[in-house]
Amino acid sequence: MTFGFAPPPSTDSASRVGRMLQPAEWAAAGIPLLRNPREVVTGLHSRHLPTPSTAVVAVLDPDERLTASASFVRRAAAVDGWDFRNALLAQLRRVIPHDLRRRTPIRTAVLLYCREGESRWTDEDGAWMWGLRDACTLHGLRCGAYITLTRDGWRVLGEGRGGRRPHSASLPTELDVAVEGDSDPKALPRPHLGARTALSHSAAV
Repeated sequence: MTFGFAPPPSTDSASRVGRMLQPAEWAAAGIPLLRNPREVVTGLHSRHLPTPSTAVVAVLDPDERLTASASFVRRAAAVDGWDFRNALLAQLRRVIPHDLRRRTPIRTAVLLYCREGESRWTDEDGAWMWGLRDACTLHGLRCGAYITLTRDGWRVLGEGRGGRRPHSASLPTELDVAVEGDSDPKALPRPHLGARTALSHSAAV
């Protein structure tokens, strides 16, 4: 079964505003909580080493093990959830088959976005949330957490959970340093044999 992209919708400002989610809408969407968000963030950072304007989309199995992931750089100036949806969907199609034949999704997609600025919610975050939710629907996945990575550290928007490491300027060696409050920090488990995982990939969005 082949699924193409729909033609671009109207680009007026009212349409773009409609293609983003406000924090309250995201919080009310029933997004499943990550059991160990620090572990997920650390594992994705060590694999993709994102810098500002880099998005990392990852698919987790029901046990929260990494099944596939891909990263790409956002270069477009406009903030539009439709563009973000298409970029995320293209990456998901590259790295993992869709689950549209399942009645209920069993795998979950999460998005880690590294950006400049403060960790508080922005319009850009709202557009990424809209794009992630729509891409998951079109690929037969559950919509999972949206995580920002800034100079202040990482933050799971809509949940209030976060940490200071890794952050947008973290180096790979810094991941070996124990995080405050953690005596035994763990990396995200490596994908099991046969899993399809994409390495970092740059693309214009």
